[in-house]
Amino acid sequence: MLAQALEFLFDTLLNLLTLAFLLRGLLQLAGAPFHNPLSQSIVALTNFAVRPVRRLVPAIGTLDTASLLLAFGTQLLLQLIVLWLRDFPWMVAGPQVLPALLGLALLGVIKLTLYIFLYAVIIQAVLSWINPYAPFAPVLDSLTRPLLRPLRRHLPYTAGIDLSPLVVFIAVQLLLMLLVAPLEYRLLHLF
Repeated sequence: MLAQALEFLFDTLLNLLTLAFLLRGLLQLAGAPFHNPLSQSIVALTNFAVRPVRRLVPAIGTLDTASLLLAFGTQLLLQLIVLWLRDFPWMVAGPQVLPALLGLALLGVIKLTLYIFLYAVIIQAVLSWINPYAPFAPVLDSLTRPLLRPLRRHLPYTAGIDLSPLVVFIAVQLLLMLLVAPLEYRLLHLF
């Protein structure tokens, strides 16, 4: 019972931290407005870890490698903690579990990245109806523009409704179901 509660707590906290690192990296990659309150909040939340790592791992162009490395490291730490809480037999398993752990960490980063895009598209679509001038709308636009712009060129507006968010929503759901879930299942069954 205590192990389940601790697993829930670590899963929640480390996934939120991974989410913050990923958002920082994605917002920088997308060229989101830095002076926006949402961008400032993400930077303030992640500076404690990104600044020291950035000294060792510099950015590559607009790719914030420090943030992405920290997101991966956080997911790796989460996988280690979960296995530890489940009394995984480390001495019996040996070093051959390392590739599976690294794969699960990478898959965790990919899954959270897909969820970021999924929810950003949903929130942006809702905001376009409710309050298109919300303070964080430019950040969402910067984040989703690379996904939506190519679709908007090819999809017609139907009665003034943009269908591109629906296509992105379906595509991300399919990626999660057909690619991420089977890979995660296979990696988990290596333990």
